[in-house]
Amino acid sequence: MSKIAVAGATGRLGRHVVDVLGELGCQVVPMSRATGVDIITREGLAEALTGVETIIDAASWHASDQEAATEFFRASARNLQEAGEKAGVTRIAMASIIGVDRATAGFLAAKKVHEELLLSGPLPARVLRAAQFHEFVGQLLDWQQGGDVAYVPALPAQLVACRTVAETLADLALVPGTPAPGTPIPEIAGPRKETLSEAAALLGARRGVKVVGVDGSGMPDAEIAADGGFLPSPHATLAGPTFREWLDTQP
Repeated sequence: MSKIAVAGATGRLGRHVVDVLGELGCQVVPMSRATGVDIITREGLAEALTGVETIIDAASWHASDQEAATEFFRASARNLQEAGEKAGVTRIAMASIIGVDRATAGFLAAKKVHEELLLSGPLPARVLRAAQFHEFVGQLLDWQQGGDVAYVPALPAQLVACRTVAETLADLALVPGTPAPGTPIPEIAGPRKETLSEAAALLGARRGVKVVGVDGSGMPDAEIAADGGFLPSPHATLAGPTFREWLDTQP
């Protein structure tokens, strides 16, 4: 039975990772401030990693500010690598975002730094790049809404369910050995290309909110996104429900 620590265990993705690992029969150590483990201050971190074989880093910053997010990811990557090495952890698997290698600004640029730091640490690290989550659409709708109208960028996306990402990330973390040199970073995305505004319109109809598609100007790297720079690569795995299918299962 593998003993796996999950950073960000109570977050949007982390809670699904914990569930998936439990169903696979793994011994799971949930790490979050709610469980008494702070990966930034290191409170409880050494104790949590005792006997752990693998760390899954599903922790994230709660806002889009690039500077604050970068500071968070710098600290978390350093602390997980250093504490993991001292505890005898064999590897780290982390969740990232498709297109971070092209990002120049905003949250994705911060995730780019996160990837680089984890990959350059003493412990072998594996990265899974995921498309934006289905759950992101509701957050986007909240940000852009003014009264009963929301203005949402009509940017291309291939949204994926958090649960699907969690399953893929758990599989990646459990595979022994290291990827061969030159192996592309794995990607996971949903089965259907759509625009963020189209997905938001489906959710908006349930909320009584009219969604108007806009060009996305003002968003970080909007031109890259409009050109498909954050869509999955040809080697990506496409899996899980479409946004409409997922939405139909939500209360």
